[in-house]
Amino acid sequence: MKIGLRLLLSYALILALAAWFVLTVFVAEVKPGVRATLEDSLVDTAQLLAQLVSDDVNQAGANGQLSQALMLQRLQQISARQMDVEISGVHKKTLDYRVYITDARGIVIFDSSGRDLGKDYSRWNDVYLTLRGQYGARSTRIDAEDENSTVMHVAAPIYAKQVKQAQGEPKQIIGVLTVAKATSAIRPFIERSQYKILQRSFWLLVATLLIGIGFSWWLNHSLQKLRHYVMAVERNEKVSLPKLGQHEVGELGLALEHMRDQLEGKQYVETLMHTLAHELKSPIAAIQGSAELLSEDPPAAERSRFLHNIIEQNQRQKQLIDKLLALIKVEKQQQLSQVSDINIVDLLDQVLLDFSDAIARKNLRIKFEVQTHTLQGDPLLLRQAIGNLIDNAIAFSQNGAEIHLHQQVNDEHFTLFIDDQGSGIPDYAIAKIFERFYSLPRADAAKSTGLGLPFVREVISLHGGEVSLENLAEGGVRVRLCLILG
Repeated sequence: MKIGLRLLLSYALILALAAWFVLTVFVAEVKPGVRATLEDSLVDTAQLLAQLVSDDVNQAGANGQLSQALMLQRLQQISARQMDVEISGVHKKTLDYRVYITDARGIVIFDSSGRDLGKDYSRWNDVYLTLRGQYGARSTRIDAEDENSTVMHVAAPIYAKQVKQAQGEPKQIIGVLTVAKATSAIRPFIERSQYKILQRSFWLLVATLLIGIGFSWWLNHSLQKLRHYVMAVERNEKVSLPKLGQHEVGELGLALEHMRDQLEGKQYVETLMHTLAHELKSPIAAIQGSAELLSEDPPAAERSRFLHNIIEQNQRQKQLIDKLLALIKVEKQQQLSQVSDINIVDLLDQVLLDFSDAIARKNLRIKFEVQTHTLQGDPLLLRQAIGNLIDNAIAFSQNGAEIHLHQQVNDEHFTLFIDDQGSGIPDYAIAKIFERFYSLPRADAAKSTGLGLPFVREVISLHGGEVSLENLAEGGVRVRLCLILG
């Protein structure tokens, strides 16, 4: 599993657990919180009403005419009052309170609903506890099977009127006023609050998840770019360090690039020195042998031959070093420094003009079947690379042979074919033909440096193309040079 996906799944799991915990606790606290708020308001209402009806209850105790009390008559009328109020999106059209009063024995002497007058409420907690000077409240279901039928009852004591009360003497409780309200009245507010919490939590979760996805994508994208770079380096491809930004991944990329330069540089120098020393042994030995023979004062004809050999071997060394320096330069390049539009026909005309003398000396025929197309690249490097290929075709061709240049174009690629009528490539040499310093005997017996084809491969690789050689069935070699159209 990719690291980006692992990070995303881990992040999503942690987020889901945190969301579950927070929502479970938060939503679970909504209902108790609203119920506590309701109870608080019922306490205030009960205390206020108990104080307001205190005089009426005290008078009723004297003459037994509580039903004639003006305050209680108004209280009973209020229960039928109509209204149209919107509270936080919830419409309220009736009063949901029920008020009842019991005497000191717990017998109901007033009921705003009018249904329980005369009943004994002395065992209900709201009345029982209040008559004993404690806080009295209870929640009772109208339907034992229905949780939503719960009614909350909060009571307040009604005190007897005393002309003079001794310090520390408790007040006499002559009755209890209870305010009751069904919890179903607050259910819309609870549901609305829970809905808003869940809705906003959902969008917060989505936003957080999107941020996590974005971060995971960014990190995975950076790591994938670094991974592709490392794999390309492992395949010895020409590739530059991608832009990774000013952060830890970018620093890691720079460290890898620096380490790559150090390792490649050390290995490259060791390999180069070994192969260069090996290749220079032959011309140095030839020069030394000719010089020693010259010191013996040979005849003029032999002296001339030895001098010619010294000059030839010295020229070979110079050619070897020049080509090696050119190869080193392109091998160390990771990308082209200068890119421009190149007309392929004009470029091939220049290359053929460079080798016009060699073509004329061998009386070679050039069959040119390439049409105008535009490429993107470095004109000088491509001119040198194609020149090496034309030079090989000339060197391995017999006098009067033909060199055929033709093309194939498809999609975004231009493929140039260079066919010669030479001796072809032996099977044992096919796999080594692009190795540094590897060369085959030529028709004119001249030995090449073995650096031309490695140079061609490096240049074409810098241009994002491919080069390959194959033997033709009718004899000769076909060079296939694939480049990207501009």
